[in-house]
Amino acid sequence: MFRIFFITLCLVIPALPAAAQHAPAVYNKKLADSLGADAYGMKGYVLVILKTGPAVMKDKKITDSLFAGHLANIGRLAHEGKLVVAGPMGKNDKQYRGIFILAVKDKTEAEGLLDTDPAVTAGLLAAELYDWYGSAALPAYLGVHEQIEQKKP
Repeated sequence: MFRIFFITLCLVIPALPAAAQHAPAVYNKKLADSLGADAYGMKGYVLVILKTGPAVMKDKKITDSLFAGHLANIGRLAHEGKLVVAGPMGKNDKQYRGIFILAVKDKTEAEGLLDTDPAVTAGLLAAELYDWYGSAALPAYLGVHEQIEQKKP
């Protein structure tokens, strides 16, 4: 009797984690469609790595003005739903300065948006563009961020 119990236990226990992983998901088709999600809940974006550009500005007022325009452009693109992630990078040996994740159909559209950034067009920042596949829910965090943000840049 103990032998049968032991064999049954040995067969059932390894199957438990697999059963738990197949719990039914709470799928919301309306939300998935509104976010442009594919069957995996994902979609394509363009990842932009901003790095130090070739231009050198000696006039601090001009540099400050260009970066103020850069921040204003970030806000505008986020408001339009085109920019879903933006942020600076810490000091590094690759001269990477920050990233954007753009909710656009392709790199050509992304390049058009970068042409609206004064720091990029002035050459203070240069951009590397990559196709990126991520969660379609990524833009949804922006509404939460507004609720936790005490200061605007």
